[in-house]
Amino acid sequence: MFVVTGATGNVGRALVRTLHEAGEQVTAVARRITAADAPQGVRTVAADLTDPATLGPALRGARAAFLMVPPVLAPETDAAVMAAVKAAGVRRLVVLTSQSAATRPESPGHGLRVRHFEDQAKAGGLGWTVIRPGGFASNAYAWAETVRARREVFAPFADVPLPVVHPDDIAEVGAAALRDTAHDGRTYVLTGPELITPRQMAAALGDALGEELAFTELTRAEARARMLAYMPEAVADGTLDILGEPTAEEQKISPDVERVLGRAPRSFATWARQNAAAFGLSAVRPPAAP
Repeated sequence: MFVVTGATGNVGRALVRTLHEAGEQVTAVARRITAADAPQGVRTVAADLTDPATLGPALRGARAAFLMVPPVLAPETDAAVMAAVKAAGVRRLVVLTSQSAATRPESPGHGLRVRHFEDQAKAGGLGWTVIRPGGFASNAYAWAETVRARREVFAPFADVPLPVVHPDDIAEVGAAALRDTAHDGRTYVLTGPELITPRQMAAALGDALGEELAFTELTRAEARARMLAYMPEAVADGTLDILGEPTAEEQKISPDVERVLGRAPRSFATWARQNAAAFGLSAVRPPAAP
């Protein structure tokens, strides 16, 4: 049986579905979760990594667990999480952190936080795989309200490109690592197949919706004010640093999705077509012929 934390999120939901469709027994775990949040036949348990005392029932009977490390997890909590994992008899961990663990190891809202958890997991005496994605394609959901209301995208750093990754690719790599011990001891950096700017992402989304979207570039200060409504200050500042001044490594296209899955990663345009309904239109253009 496999345990998936963060099971109601963009990666966790896809990972639960992938494992379930492969015939695996799965426990879907999130802070707030009901049976309606998972496929029929999947066990659901409410638990929270930031409160390790809640993890025991969720982890019971698992041979491997997928841990999505939240940036709000306090360093002093890491040891308690690992103790709960060991007490439950879990033998292997797949840990989802961030590319920033390597590219910005001293960033308090990104690298420093997740790197500490990675180190704890690696030193815990269990099998482990670390997955470090770059920016998610699904971060474009932040544009949904203004696209629905005004057919307009607001974003900073309009022409700075990054290789954003499709959450389903992260989930499929996670499923492979959970099911196959050949991935033990490996760290995978996951990106999309191409560099793409926010302006180009808005154009791809407009193409998926069948109409042109306006694009307004925000200043860093304007973007920060919006981000602080749903993320901690340190995380907002670190995210803006990556978006505005990415390192060469953060702009590098990683081969790891293809290395693990045997195919190229999905593009942002694919994500846009698959999720166009969230932006208020049901009519979606078919993909262009290759």
